[in-house]
Parts: sequence; C-alpha cells; structure tokens
Amino acid sequence: MSEPAGPQVGTSVDEALAVLRRGGLVAIPTETVYGLAADASNPAAVRRIFVAKGRPADHPLIVHVGRPEQLAAWAATVPPAAGVLADACWPGPLTLLVPRAAHVLDVVTGGRDTVGIRVPAHPLTEDLLLRFGGGLAAPSANRFGQVSPTTAAHVVADLGDAVDYVLDGGACPVGVESTIVDCSVEPPQILRPGGIPTEQIDALLGGALAPASGPSRAAGMLAAHYAPRARVLLAASAQEAAALATEVGPTAWVLDRTGDLVAYARHLYADLRGADERGVVTVVAVLPLAEGLGHAIRDRLAKAAASSTPGSAFT
Repeated sequence: MSEPAGPQVGTSVDEALAVLRRGGLVAIPTETVYGLAADASNPAAVRRIFVAKGRPADHPLIVHVGRPEQLAAWAATVPPAAGVLADACWPGPLTLLVPRAAHVLDVVTGGRDTVGIRVPAHPLTEDLLLRFGGGLAAPSANRFGQVSPTTAAHVVADLGDAVDYVLDGGACPVGVESTIVDCSVEPPQILRPGGIPTEQIDALLGGALAPASGPSRAAGMLAAHYAPRARVLLAASAQEAAALATEVGPTAWVLDRTGDLVAYARHLYADLRGADERGVVTVVAVLPLAEGLGHAIRDRLAKAAASSTPGSAFT
C-alpha cells in the first residue's frame, strides 16, 4: 500500500491565498515559528485548526495582520501601551493582548473578551497578509503541546495532510514564539517571554510592566508545553549538566548553546527534534541567564521539562 500524500509544499503566495479563501489551512512562515493559519473571520475554517492540532477549544488563538494600523480594526479600544509597543515593535515578534472588537469570533478567543494581535516580520507572510487583507488566526503548526516547527519539513512531519498547503519560507530566524504582552490590564503584563526581550518591553513602557498573574489567557501560558518525546532535565551550568548526563548514562545528551543566545533560540526546537530523531532518551539542557533572549529560552525549556514530569498534561 502506498503512503498517503502529504500536503503541497511551495513558495506560491497565490496558492496560499486561494487555499485560505476557500476555507483551507495554510502553514505560514514567520520570524518566530511556522503558524497554522485560517481565515479568522471563517468559523468553520478556524475550527479546523483545533482539530488538526488536537488543541483544546478554549485555548485562544493569535490573529496575524499585515499592517500595524489594523490593530484598531480588531480591538474594541487600543490601550496606550499597545499603541506604544505596536509603533516600536511591529512588524516583529510581539503579540498584544487587547479588548476584542465585537466582530471577533468566540472560536478565535476561546470565549474570552480579549484577543491577541501581531504583525509578523517574514517577507512571504507579509506579502500574503497584505494581499489577503483580513486577519489570519494562527497558532504554531504542530500537535498541541509538542515542539514548535521552525521549518516546512517540521510542519509536514507533525501535521501531514491535515494542512492543505505549506508556504515554505525557509528556517525561522528567531526560533522561539513571540512575546505576549497583555495591554488590557494596568500595568501591562508579559504573559509569555519571546522574541523581543522583557527588558526592551519594560524600557518602551517606561518601567510600567508587571509580572504575569491570574489564569491562563493566552497561548503558551500552560505550565507544561513545547515537549519532545525525550525527557528534559535542566541544569544551571555546563558542569552540572555533565554530571547529570553521566548519572543518566549513554542515552543522555547535553544541550548547551549558552555562549550564543541568538543561536540557542534559533536552533532550540530543531535541537529538541533532532534529539528525538537520534533516539535520545534524556536531554540535559543548560539554562541561560535570565536576560535578553534567555527569558524565552528558559521559559520553553522549563515547560518542556514540566511536560516530561509524571502527572503532567502531556506525558
């Protein structure tokens, strides 16, 4: 029996547009990770995202738009902090949580009264969004809770023909998801560290930034997430990692790119996927300092480690 055909993979924005306009799913490249996109105004298309990913229906999606000015079309009001951050950081790896406009679908927001908006910085997807005109609801293009995809091949391996077209934009240059800032509260809160460092957000807001508090209300806020098949252990230093790896034995592998945080972030998910492909049983990951991109890397590794803890959501 022949293997089932996977999704069509290519670089045609025209083809991607046609699929989206007929209610299909398109994997789109961004500077962070690949997203699984559907027309945010088409409830049936958006529901297909949840089925393809195995994603809980109450877990909100991020709406991607082509221009910063479109924020006002998706928000009931644009809080001052959101305006400042959009002007400074878009296009770029930043998602702003704002009060939702009346037309925003419940299926997109998980029934919440806020919506996450971002303007991605990738030439193919920028072109796609500008030509599409509306918003694309798009979480990461992988099975829920697992390692995010940073290449078109990762998407195909994870989702197969559950996605209709994969727009291949090469490897994602940032490699970890966008920073999410909740601008619907005062002071604003960082809900997920990401491609724009916490320190930069805090400086743009004049120090008016608070740590996240309250229930999960945006993508990536669950305690366990971003999980490879391998168990993930965390180490504070290369020396500690070596000792842990020796204790575990030959099925362990040490992940340490702390000398270059840009490279650590860019290759993090590919490294975790590569470990699974090589049959690594335990990844011992060295945590970077909590500064710059280190915030996002530490967050992803901590959640990957939590996912391999007995009793976690994804074991």
